[in-house]
Amino acid sequence: MALQIDRFVLGDFETNCYVVRDDADRSNTCWIVDCSYEPEPMLDFIEQNGLKPSLCILTHCHCDHIAGLAKMRLRLGPVNILCHAAEKDFNDDPNLNLSVFLPPSVRAPSPDAYIADGQLLELGSYYFRILHTPGHSPGGITLWCAEAGEAIVGDTLFAGSIGRIDFPTSDPERMKHSLHEILMRLPDETRVHPGHGASTTILAERRSNPYLRPGAI
Repeated sequence: MALQIDRFVLGDFETNCYVVRDDADRSNTCWIVDCSYEPEPMLDFIEQNGLKPSLCILTHCHCDHIAGLAKMRLRLGPVNILCHAAEKDFNDDPNLNLSVFLPPSVRAPSPDAYIADGQLLELGSYYFRILHTPGHSPGGITLWCAEAGEAIVGDTLFAGSIGRIDFPTSDPERMKHSLHEILMRLPDETRVHPGHGASTTILAERRSNPYLRPGAI
């Protein structure tokens, strides 16, 4: 049994998007986590491996995490899109998803359902807990699989850095809480898969990330 997380670095913003699956699940069910500009390499991988996406889960709804959703549905059919309810209007609003500042404007398919803090989602033999980690954006979420020691964190935490907190809907105080009271309370060995850049671990960031020092934000 093995949880497989395949990363695809997509678009000019080099956004990490993920295909997540249980290798032991013969149904070939998978999740897509975020779907950026130019999603073809990820969609090709899904088709070539006979995978069947059951959900597309959005860690948050900024343009570089949603811009490929329409292409995803054209290629793969009506995959249900999930996000946190705090960003229910972002996909169709270029001001909220920030594409008004990064033309062309993005209007992506609306979410089909909303996920909440503490909710458990099942994928094969694994369960992922939704952790609401706002700050970079109001509906930022982390997908945490305790059994496998994996966390997909969106743009909340990066290797050696954190997500920006100067956008119109960002909140530095909520970011501080998400980092220190939620993510840094995960087990040290947890592997962290961010929205940009290399993967890391909770221990590595606790020890060396300058933004996690007292008073840094």
